[in-house]
Amino acid sequence: MNATTPPHMLNMDPLALHDDVLPQIEALSLVRGRPLVVTDCDEVLMQFLVGLELYLETQGLWLDLKSYALTGNIKRRETNEAIDPSQMPELMKGFFATSTHSLLAVPGAADALKALSSRAQVVVLTNVPFSEKETRAKSLTAQGMDYPVIANKGLKGGAVRRLADMVDAPVFFLDDIPHNIASVAKAHDACHLLHFIADKRLAKLMGQAPDSHFHTTEWQEAHDFIASRLDAAGF
Repeated sequence: MNATTPPHMLNMDPLALHDDVLPQIEALSLVRGRPLVVTDCDEVLMQFLVGLELYLETQGLWLDLKSYALTGNIKRRETNEAIDPSQMPELMKGFFATSTHSLLAVPGAADALKALSSRAQVVVLTNVPFSEKETRAKSLTAQGMDYPVIANKGLKGGAVRRLADMVDAPVFFLDDIPHNIASVAKAHDACHLLHFIADKRLAKLMGQAPDSHFHTTEWQEAHDFIASRLDAAGF
């Protein structure tokens, strides 16, 4: 959840891949020739914003939804002043450590992925801290989404390109962050790109990501778009 591309990412190689991500990808057992759905988690599979707001309440903070960003918009309830950007890493670390297990699934996500899994492979590519990968996987499984989870760091183009090379088949990518979609567009231009933002409050703050092919807040719509593209490709 941050509509502004971080400055250090503006000139990043779209194929860049964190050293801890590649081994996770190589450990997957993907079927060559079978389509692949690569989906983000926060605000796509899990209700990130709702969970974050609950956590902020316990810290005496609140989120001012004046833009699609966290930095500068998280404020102290007593003074209404934004917390210093230097405090954001520790705050988000605390959020993921205490809340990853309790985030609720986005309505329709489990059913849509179950239907699509009869025609395509599914991988969850999430920028959750590496330390919370297993907790995220267990939470997804408990809510009907038992799919391989890759904990990523940075842009997602490099990871999606590696996955695409492994399957050599149609690939679909869903994410709420425009710069992740842009990086995938550059890294694997054949990818079908879906800009998905589950929370309608956030969706109102942002139009469709320029590089995406489809924009929605609903999993049924995402399912139908992917199914139609699979039909057209003969899968």
